Amino acid sequence: MPSQPNPEFMRHAIALATQNVIVGAGGPFAAVVVRNGQIAGEGVNTVTTRHDPTAHGEVNAIRAACKALGTFSLAGCELYTSCQPCPMCLAACYWARLDAIYYGADAADAARAGFDDAFLYEEFRKAPTARALPAKQLLSDEAWGSFAAWIASENKIKY
Repeated sequence: MPSQPNPEFMRHAIALATQNVIVGAGGPFAAVVVRNGQIAGEGVNTVTTRHDPTAHGEVNAIRAACKALGTFSLAGCELYTSCQPCPMCLAACYWARLDAIYYGADAADAARAGFDDAFLYEEFRKAPTARALPAKQLLSDEAWGSFAAWIASENKIKY
């Protein structure tokens, strides 16, 4: 269950984002993961410096917190992010099982600065065959074998 939002954690995320721009390390985005009133992990946008399109501030913060806490589940944690998460980061927040997301700037602010993700939301509403990025299913019967192995495995860690 989320606690009351703490503006100091948001200020910290905003300061990290601003500093990231000043030092030229990446875009104006940063996030912190908080657990029990303490920062468990933080991250800044390093897309251009790491040559990694998934290295958004939220994803980097989630990775850092999971590593620090030794778990893939961030249940019991909250994310403070300098800007409303993009679709990829929002999905990562769900997969991480965060209790809450608090954000500073919103998607319209990001779009004004040249970071417009409205296209992605529109693409996700379309059928896969109508999207700008072509996607076609191949070898579905063979691919099912991986799931069959998962179902039969006695060593799996459910998530």
